[in-house]
Amino acid sequence: MADFAKQFEDLKIWQAGRVLVSKVYNELSQNKDFGFRDQIQRAAVSAMTNIAEGFERRSSADFARFLDIAKGSSGEVRSLLYVAEDLGYIEPDRAQALRDEYEKLSKASRHLPVQSDDSTL
Repeated sequence: MADFAKQFEDLKIWQAGRVLVSKVYNELSQNKDFGFRDQIQRAAVSAMTNIAEGFERRSSADFARFLDIAKGSSGEVRSLLYVAEDLGYIEPDRAQALRDEYEKLSKASRHLPVQSDDSTL
C-alpha cells in the first residue's frame, strides 16, 4: 500500500468519495423525508470513511475488507437513488448521474492495488 499512497487523503478513490458525499448531501438537503435522507447520507459517508479506515488499519487484508465494505455502501447509495427517483425526491437525470459516479467508485474499489499477503506496512 505504501507504494501508491502515504495517507488515505492521497487516495483518488477517497477523494472521489468525499466529493460524492457533498453531492448527495446537497442534492437532498431540502428533503423532508428525514429517515430516507439520513439513510442515503449515512451510506454515502460510509463509502468514503471505510476507504480511510481500511487504509489506516495498515494491513493488506484489512484494507481489502474495508474496500469491499465501501463497495457495498456504494451499491446501497445507488439503490437508494432509485428510491429517490421513484418517489420524486430527485430528477431522473440527476439520480442517474450520481449512480454513474457511484458505479465508478465501486469499480475503482475493485481495482485498487492491495498486496495479496497479510504483511503490515
